[in-house]
Amino acid sequence: MGDRQTVADSKRRFYSAYPRVIPGLYRRVVDELLVELHLLSGQAGFSADALFALGLTQVFDNFMQGLQPEERRGELLSALCSANDMDASALRGAANHLRESLTPHGEAEIQTWIQQQGEGAPEVLREVLQHAARSDFHYSRLHAVGLMGLLQDLGGGDDQDPEALQKRAREIGSGLGLQQDKLEKDMGLYASNLEKMSQAVELLEETIAAERRKREQRQGARSASS
Repeated sequence: MGDRQTVADSKRRFYSAYPRVIPGLYRRVVDELLVELHLLSGQAGFSADALFALGLTQVFDNFMQGLQPEERRGELLSALCSANDMDASALRGAANHLRESLTPHGEAEIQTWIQQQGEGAPEVLREVLQHAARSDFHYSRLHAVGLMGLLQDLGGGDDQDPEALQKRAREIGSGLGLQQDKLEKDMGLYASNLEKMSQAVELLEETIAAERRKREQRQGARSASS
């Protein structure tokens, strides 16, 4: 236990790997993810399975989509993961593999696989099911986000209807053995926070555009007077 990494250790490793200024709009998200990954990495029953990987990359991509320049986003995710002994490339690969393995199939077929404890299912889904069935399975809110992301990829005509999407996620989550109260709470918080972040990014972009227009007008006025 004496060798266990503290939150401060994780933060030092992160800022060593990513020694750049993070705009205030994104700093809180980064801090929350950094602490969450730190806490998860210390849980005996935690495993970074494909559903978790999908949730992590979904949260990161959605909340960081306005961060510029774009190429910094990959560096940032890599630093967040490496600070907690996780591999961003491996997690991204696992998330993509889950998507590619399941999206060609219908939701009904996936439900059948889950009900049959993975019989006939792609290996990546069997691994998720085996992990969720463990007695020491440690649930993370990122599992809930991964489930919502998967259902969005599967379609269903309700991508813009959070309530309908969450209902479908509860049905599949129940088959996976995920706790319904936690699942519902985490899906609601994610949808709410994502909407707030989108509004904040839109406001920031409008403010930047307004400042740019003012600069151009001032420059134009100076040129006209000279």
